[in-house]
Amino acid sequence: MPVQIDNTVLAKLEKLSHLRVDEAKKEEIIGQLSEIVSYIENLTELDTSSLDASFSTLTGGTPMREDFAHNDIEVPKSILANAPQSDNDFFIVPAIIE
Repeated sequence: MPVQIDNTVLAKLEKLSHLRVDEAKKEEIIGQLSEIVSYIENLTELDTSSLDASFSTLTGGTPMREDFAHNDIEVPKSILANAPQSDNDFFIVPAIIE
């Protein structure tokens, strides 16, 4: 059964995302979300049974890059200089758990 976007679903999405949609925009948002869901539902019609789970369009797989650590001590200092509060190379933020 296709997912129907209505005011109830939109209210749940608002609560989950901690966003508030203006009343004047709700119908427009519902229409846009319905179009997105309809597009995604079209993808279920594709036959992917013959594809390997690790299918890739790149010959030889994903190219790897060298992984190395940067030890420039000025980078953390410059980042923390923009923070409202910091202490000992850590950001200080308000508690969010109630």
